[in-house]
Amino acid sequence: MFVEKGFSRVPFDSVADCYIINTCSVTNTADAKSRKMIRKAIKMNPDAFVGVMGCYSQAKPDEVSKIIGVNAVIGNNHKKEMVELVLNNKVDECYVDVKDILRDTTYEDLMSFEFEHTRAFLKIEDGCDNFCSYCIIPYTRGRVRSKPYKDVLKEIQGIVYKGYKEVVLSGIHTGKYRDNDVNLSALVKMIVNEVKGLRRLRLSSIEINEIDDEFLEMLQNEKVIAKHLHLPLQAGSDEILKLMNRKYDTNYFYEKVQKIRNACKDISITTDVIVGFPTETDEQFNESLEFIKKVRFSGIHVFPYSKREKTKAALMTQVKDQVKDNRVKELMNLSKELEAEYAQKFVGKTLDIIVENTHEEYLVGHTTNYLKVLIPKMTDFIGKDIQVKIEKYEYPYCYGKVVEE
Repeated sequence: MFVEKGFSRVPFDSVADCYIINTCSVTNTADAKSRKMIRKAIKMNPDAFVGVMGCYSQAKPDEVSKIIGVNAVIGNNHKKEMVELVLNNKVDECYVDVKDILRDTTYEDLMSFEFEHTRAFLKIEDGCDNFCSYCIIPYTRGRVRSKPYKDVLKEIQGIVYKGYKEVVLSGIHTGKYRDNDVNLSALVKMIVNEVKGLRRLRLSSIEINEIDDEFLEMLQNEKVIAKHLHLPLQAGSDEILKLMNRKYDTNYFYEKVQKIRNACKDISITTDVIVGFPTETDEQFNESLEFIKKVRFSGIHVFPYSKREKTKAALMTQVKDQVKDNRVKELMNLSKELEAEYAQKFVGKTLDIIVENTHEEYLVGHTTNYLKVLIPKMTDFIGKDIQVKIEKYEYPYCYGKVVEE
């Protein structure tokens, strides 16, 4: 929208007329990083217009507005307003417009995709209705709202026409996508059947209890759907899952994973795990470790629990930081072991990759099951879809050579 009004984007480290910081507030660390970036923008050009929006703005507008040098603080469901504020630039004191997002049921329909070299991320949904006891997201992003399916199809086709090979469908709670009678599985089926030239379709993440039989059938039969699912577990102890207000237990999670693997044998399944949730004992943490080993994830995003205001978990007995740190290290070591175990299965096999960019003296790309593969930088393969024989694995990369046609 800014570009359409005559602006041009410059790197963030550049002196600019205007800085827009889209903040995060999922953890205390995210808040701190947001504040640091705001202050960095003000320092780079004290005369610039500095606009702040996103989740930190939504959660703590008064805190953001008190930072000297901030011109505008905007909530999460009316970001378009920022463009007009900058164009008018008549803000004598900090302008704040943050509404109660839990009462806002509209979907702010921005052209909401961003690009890497060959992969585009398309936001199709916003908000969450789960209210997990540790999570601030419903209070910063509001209730579930979805992008109209016709707009999704139109934008994906436009992305493909621009030359992008892979599209990742993203959202806060992607599995809850619904536009009238079109749910996520129906949307995926439309994309597969109607979008011409799409090479790969990936989901950013989906809850285990939102994968239906229709989606599993497509996962099994449609080559365009990436053979990788990110299924947030959060804990492998039933007692902790209940305290977290998650909607499944470990038995349900395990049985569903087995069903997914029966449909798609070599699928990569990655996950999120929170360690040091309030009241988590050593025994409960060890239960999580054993369950994770049982499932054999191909990668884990590990998060130390972060106390967030307004959440039920903030009122529970907290685990000491040193205990959390030790558990994070232990789980990250297990993640590396599981990642290596999964990747080693493909050494000696020939896989398709989409080459995305360069890494030192290599080209790098991903397979459908999200293995990151390095190949020698012999020619310009960026954007190409090629076959590669995997020769070895060294964390975090597979190394391969191009298979000549």
